[in-house]
Amino acid sequence: MKKWIFLLFPVLVNAQNTVTVSGQLKDAKNKSVLAYVNIVISAGRDTSFVAGTISSEDGRFVIAGIKSGSYLLTANYNGYITHRQDMVIGNLSQYLDLGIIELKEDPKVLAEVTVSTTRTKDGVSDRMDKKVFTLANNPAQAGGSVLQAMQNLPGVTVQDGKILLRGNDKVTVLIDGKQNAITGFGNQSGLDNLPASAIERIEIINNPSAMYEANGNAGIINIIYKKSRKEGWNGRIGLSGGLGSLWVRRDNLPGIRRQYQATPKLNPSVSLNYRKDKLNTFLQADWLYTHTLNRNEFAVRKYNDGTEVQQQVKRNRNTSFSTIKTGIDWMPDEQNSLTVSGFFNREKIIDRGDIPYFNKDLSQRLRLWQFLEDEVKYTAIASAVYQHKYNQPGRVLSMGFNYTFHREDEKYFFTNIMPGYTGEDAFKLLSDEHVSDLNLDYVRPLRHG
Repeated sequence: MKKWIFLLFPVLVNAQNTVTVSGQLKDAKNKSVLAYVNIVISAGRDTSFVAGTISSEDGRFVIAGIKSGSYLLTANYNGYITHRQDMVIGNLSQYLDLGIIELKEDPKVLAEVTVSTTRTKDGVSDRMDKKVFTLANNPAQAGGSVLQAMQNLPGVTVQDGKILLRGNDKVTVLIDGKQNAITGFGNQSGLDNLPASAIERIEIINNPSAMYEANGNAGIINIIYKKSRKEGWNGRIGLSGGLGSLWVRRDNLPGIRRQYQATPKLNPSVSLNYRKDKLNTFLQADWLYTHTLNRNEFAVRKYNDGTEVQQQVKRNRNTSFSTIKTGIDWMPDEQNSLTVSGFFNREKIIDRGDIPYFNKDLSQRLRLWQFLEDEVKYTAIASAVYQHKYNQPGRVLSMGFNYTFHREDEKYFFTNIMPGYTGEDAFKLLSDEHVSDLNLDYVRPLRHG
């Protein structure tokens, strides 16, 4: 009798796992993070290209899908010595965190540099999810407003004080990541009085994440105030001005107040910053004063009986806009930060208007309607933001509290001058708004499992 013996040998099939490599780039001397550093992983033997990326704004980088083996990591950044590091990728873990990689300045390169510029070419950084436009140190924006600067950005248009992004008005406009009365949804005309000299950059987020409100589905526009990163005391004092409408395009109808000419603009500003170790304090103040001929239109009214009436609508406007932003940043370590800040602005607009009506040959004034609009708006914002960055790249916990007070104080005075009598009227409007909100945001990228 034959016996058959079957020996069963277990066969282990080990699927080829991939590893995610991460790390953070910093300056070896001052320990500041380095953004947009070129990171390349090449094969250890023949140095052929395997994968690559650039570091984000916080200096971190992530490269996924690396198979087990020996590799060479290269970090290259203009003005720094190229960093090379050997890596051995195994199968024990799906993640390999290289920690902090410090780059040393290249004295040869630095000795030859005579002109410095921002890290973004032409003030523009283009990424798939966000475009960054730098306004700081841009002479073309001096004396202009934020709204005027935004009209020069690609895809952004302004219609009657409303900002449209790629033709869609469903845009959320933020200042330092927060929405307030100046950037209220639906109309952002208040930005026309915010000096561009106070702004560091404007970010356009094309694909907003779930942390933003749904009404900003066309995109997010984030306006970032200036804040120096240098150690010790830093500051800047600026003064800009200009003249416009140096001549009268068309004379007024007889007997009314003159229209504004020369339309001066004055914009002094001051920026102070003190950074020492883990503490940073900042102050940004601006004042913008303008005279403008806000409206000057002429019309001829023709009636069925042959009567013609000459009409003019003229509005002279004085605008005074003050902004103050101050606060303190506390960074106990590289992963935690706390910012407490305050923002205040006062906008005062005085309109003086004349609307005369004359007969066809201007020999008789039929009516003169004069008005004075005195409007003052106040906005005060207090905020506190805490942020914790985990060791895992892209994993962030943020908590914030904001309180906003907004007041509108409007006074209107009207004078109706007719051939036989004069009538006067006035009214006042006062409204207050109090808004408090508490935000909690936790981000953990899905690509890390």
